Amino acid sequence: MIKEDCSTACSLTRKDFVSDQQVKWCPGCGDYAILSAVQNTLPALGKKKEDIVFISGIGCSSRFPYYMETYGFHTIHGRAAAIASGVKMANPNLSVWEVTGDGDSLAIGGNHFIHLIRRNIDLNILLFNNKIYGLTKGQFSPTSDQGFVTKSSPHGSIEEPFLPGELALGARGNFYARVPDTSPKFMTEVFTRAAKHRGTSLVEILQNCVIFNDDIHEKITSKETKEDAQLILEHGKPMIFGKEKNKGIRLNGLKLEVVTIGENGITEESLLVHDAYEVETTLHLMLIRMALPEFPVALGVIREVATSVYEDVLVAQIEQAQEKSKYKNLDDFFASGEVWEVK
Repeated sequence: MIKEDCSTACSLTRKDFVSDQQVKWCPGCGDYAILSAVQNTLPALGKKKEDIVFISGIGCSSRFPYYMETYGFHTIHGRAAAIASGVKMANPNLSVWEVTGDGDSLAIGGNHFIHLIRRNIDLNILLFNNKIYGLTKGQFSPTSDQGFVTKSSPHGSIEEPFLPGELALGARGNFYARVPDTSPKFMTEVFTRAAKHRGTSLVEILQNCVIFNDDIHEKITSKETKEDAQLILEHGKPMIFGKEKNKGIRLNGLKLEVVTIGENGITEESLLVHDAYEVETTLHLMLIRMALPEFPVALGVIREVATSVYEDVLVAQIEQAQEKSKYKNLDDFFASGEVWEVK
């Protein structure tokens, strides 16, 4: 609920975006850190609270709008993308955020997900990926690993999992980032980049379900392994990682490979330099597909490409049609003379 009106550009803080609702996630859930990071992000965007909307579907993540002191809409299973699209098209000046999970968006909501990305409507998707159905108590999801044993796959899932980033780029996505829920500052930085991007931005968050899939991302996020398991990408900088910052990613023919700086003539100049703005998707897809144990997991903004935005093109079409028509609106049409009388 909105409690105050900010009629002019005003200075807001994190506390201004904290609602009076009790947060009801399980103790230790990664959603708490994500919520805090979003609340830290919004003040820097220069938007009034009444100009920000959070839309959710069904799942643990769907409680998000209740905990934000903004407008929001808790919708139905898999349909958050459709509702968020409608909200943005009805009022393009709004900052619209879709909060969803791997089951909500990639299973029943999969069709809406790919078409939202394909259209490139200017809104932000936060995809909580814990590789499980948490709210319904532990069934495998579209991102669960093959062979994963759950209540709905007691002998192991036989399905190949989706990679959200791979799916997004296949749908002609122009902004994709991946972050772990264990790094609040990192999340805030990436959420800010996503919010400022013109077009559909997708941020996949490696989120921990402490009850039904605890430590699913531990090899990526634990203090003992993360320096060797994470490749933090920065545009324009070489792909270096490791505890000693002496490992890197190089392109060898048509494949990526991990190399060690100082061995076999490898120098920093031998490494790939990240280009988030490259229109061609080939290297971005390679980075998305990198996985342990052969490779580190690529984190940060992997793809950020500027292109036309759906609502801008639509408005231009309407204006062009209005210029050619003698009717500028429905009032003009109804007052134009002869009309049909329906009896």
